[in-house]
Amino acid sequence: MDQVMTSSFISPALLFILGAFVIPLLPGRLKSLYMLSLPAMAFWILVKVPRGTQWLYSLQGHDLVLGRIDRLSLVFGYIFVLVTFIALLFALKVRDDVQHMSALFYAGGALGVTFAGDLISLYIFWEIMALASTFLILARRTAQARAAAFRYIMVHVIGGLCLLAGILLHVHQTGTTQFSYIGLTGLSSWLIFLGVAVNAAIPPLHPWLPDAYPEATVTGTVFLSAFTTKSAVYVMARMFAGTELLIVLGSIMVVFPVIYAALENDLRRVLSYSLLNQVGFMLCGVGIGTELALNGTAAHAFCHILYKALLFMAAGSVLHMTGKIKCTDLGGLFKSMPLTCLFCIVGVASISGLPLFSGFISKSIIVSALAHEHMTLVWLVLQFAAAGAMVFADLKVPYFAFFHKGSGLETKEPPLNMLVAMGLAAAACLYLGLQPFQLYSILPYPVDYLPYSTEHIISHLELIVSAGLAFMLLLLSGQYLPELRATNLDADWFYRRAAARFYLLTDRTLNGLNARSDQLLARAVPTMLATFARSAPTRLALFFLSPVRLMSGSTTAKNWPEFRVKLARALETGTVPIGLTAMISLIVFIMLYLLN
Repeated sequence: MDQVMTSSFISPALLFILGAFVIPLLPGRLKSLYMLSLPAMAFWILVKVPRGTQWLYSLQGHDLVLGRIDRLSLVFGYIFVLVTFIALLFALKVRDDVQHMSALFYAGGALGVTFAGDLISLYIFWEIMALASTFLILARRTAQARAAAFRYIMVHVIGGLCLLAGILLHVHQTGTTQFSYIGLTGLSSWLIFLGVAVNAAIPPLHPWLPDAYPEATVTGTVFLSAFTTKSAVYVMARMFAGTELLIVLGSIMVVFPVIYAALENDLRRVLSYSLLNQVGFMLCGVGIGTELALNGTAAHAFCHILYKALLFMAAGSVLHMTGKIKCTDLGGLFKSMPLTCLFCIVGVASISGLPLFSGFISKSIIVSALAHEHMTLVWLVLQFAAAGAMVFADLKVPYFAFFHKGSGLETKEPPLNMLVAMGLAAAACLYLGLQPFQLYSILPYPVDYLPYSTEHIISHLELIVSAGLAFMLLLLSGQYLPELRATNLDADWFYRRAAARFYLLTDRTLNGLNARSDQLLARAVPTMLATFARSAPTRLALFFLSPVRLMSGSTTAKNWPEFRVKLARALETGTVPIGLTAMISLIVFIMLYLLN
């Protein structure tokens, strides 16, 4: 690879990926300081690097653009770097270099996708993300984690193959590797869309997320919640903005996870389904495709990464300190974990869109974009889903973890680094809610939107108060869905069953064919050939000598069997009489003469 053009700054993606290799070489505190310095350096690079095309390389006649620096890529780049710092701080006391290296590879892959200017670079970093995130699941080292990681990587391999096939077909058709808007125009674009949809967890391709994320390590889930789906949202915004199909898919996506969140007993699975609900809002914004809607998508992705990381940190802290994460095993922890409880409430207030918190100043932009485009039905669906998510997902987490009837667990607050990480995320959620124009100033398009209008405040408060009252009434009346120790079937049931049947069919067909081939070609035919080779000299000798011996009278029909046995023994032992050998040689010469 020959470098064509470079910048005085290193690519943040390469900074993380190359920097990860140094981690095993460093001791204790130096390792911790080094890990935290990497996102700090990456943020400084993003602030200082000139806008435009950076880090351009040439590979086999194709330009690899590792740095397309514009307002859309920067807003995702900023939040990816910020959440990497917070998540690394949360994981600072983990004594597992594999987890730290995987996390940095993962973050580097997400940044590589974000700043890629060509489809080849996009695909390379896309696969780095898939592989690195798998190790964060495996790092928990349980049978459930290994099984979930296997399913996770298989799904992402299939998605990656769809993406690669679409890219190759697109490059063949257009002659360009530029990563830009393509829309749904043909087979290549549909394959790319399908590959990205897998990472975005669009239904029915979503079950890998609630299947895998709860099985990851306490700290690994924080990284997982930030990168894969949001980088997919970014790619959708780049390549498929204004695609109306995304409005339909996003509307479905905001509704159905609420049902599963209500049924779930595992708090991290509840948060995983809640994550799907929020990504649905973003995909609706991409589908609308207007400047207001895309601003809303970028803003909501920014805020969502922070408050969802905060909620996963709070749930992870509970799991870390108690060893339990199911609603039926928890309760009453607000007395022994008051700070964790407070941070969790901040996260819930943010995700619910409570005024003065970050969710309010981002989600309302998407809802307003729907109203501007007169999409009343979709607007109603999103409002209904927001209320349902608050009742059955958002409020469920703090209530069953901290305020439900006492579980008898005795514990304490998590380590200081975990508390500081949660505190930073909570402070960021409050800061964005109080100073929304600090975020609006970095959005892709100029912002002409006032979140704290009387209409917005009243409508959101009505929604939140109604959802809160519904939650309390359901609890007090005993009608709230009971928490059961059960496994809930999702859409993956269909392809798991189909995959099992397909495996059984192919196993019986191909392995049956293999067994028959082995029996015939590897056993029967060689045995026959060996037997023939062993008996061939005797058979040939008898074939040619029989007429001669019978005609000469030296052998009669009566003693012929005895002659056969003697001849076979002589040929096997190499003790053939000279006269017989001469006769055989003569016959061979005669045959050669006749054949010529």
